[in-house]
Amino acid sequence: QVQLVESGGGLAQAGGSLRLSCAASGRTSGSYTMGWFRQAPGKEREFVAAVRARGSMTYYADSVKGRSTISRDTAKNTVSLQMNSLKPEDTAVYYCAADSRSILAIFTTPLRYDYWGQGTQVTVSS
Repeated sequence: QVQLVESGGGLAQAGGSLRLSCAASGRTSGSYTMGWFRQAPGKEREFVAAVRARGSMTYYADSVKGRSTISRDTAKNTVSLQMNSLKPEDTAVYYCAADSRSILAIFTTPLRYDYWGQGTQVTVSS
């Protein structure tokens, strides 16, 4: 079993920055692909970014590419998402997720991820 706990959400102004963190616990969580998703009111959950289980390969949604950086600290078992140049359309609940089955590939569908955090709210004001 893997537990994921997000932190770092909050209120930011457009153009500002936020850093989200996800603390993972569980014996093998360090070997899982980790991703961030977000869900705005009335919309489906969408992929934001992910970092592969092994190595440093990352992948970003076009909507955040160039403005966000995902990173993982294997020793601390944490995954972070640094978001810069925030836009009002970034407003959503952000979820940390773990994919325990993928080794080399990064998947962007939430169906692939089998562990989820409780989410943290990010609100960007214009």
